[in-house]
Amino acid sequence: MNKSILFLMLLIGFGSAGAATTEPGPDSVQSAKSFRKQITRAVSANYLLFLPKDYGVRASAKKKYPLIFFLHGAGERGSNVWKVGIHGPPKLVREQADFPFIVLSPQCPAGQRWDNETLMALLDDVMRKYRVDKSRVYLTGLSMGGFGTWSLGAAYPERFAAMAPICGGGDWISARLMDPKKAGALATLGVWAFHGGKDPVVKLSESERMVEAMKKAGCREVELTVYPEAQHDSWTETYSNPRLYEWFLRHQRP
Repeated sequence: MNKSILFLMLLIGFGSAGAATTEPGPDSVQSAKSFRKQITRAVSANYLLFLPKDYGVRASAKKKYPLIFFLHGAGERGSNVWKVGIHGPPKLVREQADFPFIVLSPQCPAGQRWDNETLMALLDDVMRKYRVDKSRVYLTGLSMGGFGTWSLGAAYPERFAAMAPICGGGDWISARLMDPKKAGALATLGVWAFHGGKDPVVKLSESERMVEAMKKAGCREVELTVYPEAQHDSWTETYSNPRLYEWFLRHQRP
């Protein structure tokens, strides 16, 4: 390359770098401003709530219970909250009355997706009203709820002891660039993801990408279970496996 052209390119490069870090001159039409405004927002949610069969027994009046926060898939959205019980833990508790967890299962309105602020407001409300063991709150969801699980768990790792997203995915950039103040909580968050190897709706790569992002963000316990022949329904096998609930209970938030 001609030396004079190379020198000119270097000058342009240095000039651009300098311009990016210096304040504009007095003739600039651009100025620096700031904005501040307080906003409020009303949120609401319908939900199913399961309480263990000994919850109301007088001998257990002071006992606190672990809680599973379950997020359903897109097909259960709407205003009929009983649709939420088609899959997952709210279905399981109809068959297992001795299920040892409180199960909180909100319903997402039609045409919407899971909203973190609404979910956290609901969780806070239920934890105020019921005897929840704050150190043993677990998060899980399937499909759209799997996306919601990745999102909520990455945004609030300090609130959950463990999470199990199923056939979901998420914003891996948010996971990588989360608030440094939450790094300690993320490091101790248990993550066990599940996905079908032949899922045509949400590709396996979605879970793989989130698992890798969580590892790079500092999460020390991240596992991905792939069902090689399963398609989108990787939740039936997962939620019917007692090992999942044993795994949940092995995790406790300090």
